[in-house]
Amino acid sequence: MTGGPQEQFGSEGGGRGAGASGVPEGDAYEWYRRGVGLLDSGHPAAAAQLLARAAEAVPESRSVREALARALFDAGRYAAALAEFRTVAESDPADDYAQFGWGLAASRVGDFETAVEHLALAVAMRPGTKHYRVALTQARATLRARETGM
Repeated sequence: MTGGPQEQFGSEGGGRGAGASGVPEGDAYEWYRRGVGLLDSGHPAAAAQLLARAAEAVPESRSVREALARALFDAGRYAAALAEFRTVAESDPADDYAQFGWGLAASRVGDFETAVEHLALAVAMRPGTKHYRVALTQARATLRARETGM
């Protein structure tokens, strides 16, 4: 495959070969691959659009939903990201990354109790992951500061 995501989607981030209905060509797997490519190249809002299409087509796919959650988070749509990370984590409670994403998104929407709960789960599952520990420490500190009125 030649060209990057910008070439594939054009400068406005629309779908390659989108029909009159606005639905991009291809199937859910292709939307997923293209969406992840957009996300990896720094275009989370465009990625979220394609990944949302893929999630509608295959709602049971944890991979699609996790990629959608990442795209939504990177696009600053924290409440929507939280909902997607929660869906992934509820379908597989042992998924440390989904627990981490749920906690991080919860902290971004100001729900530090939920953030601490899910970040602590992620740290318990993967104690050696530094960014999990840092996020948990920050969420706990914010929660303590709010509780003490600082």
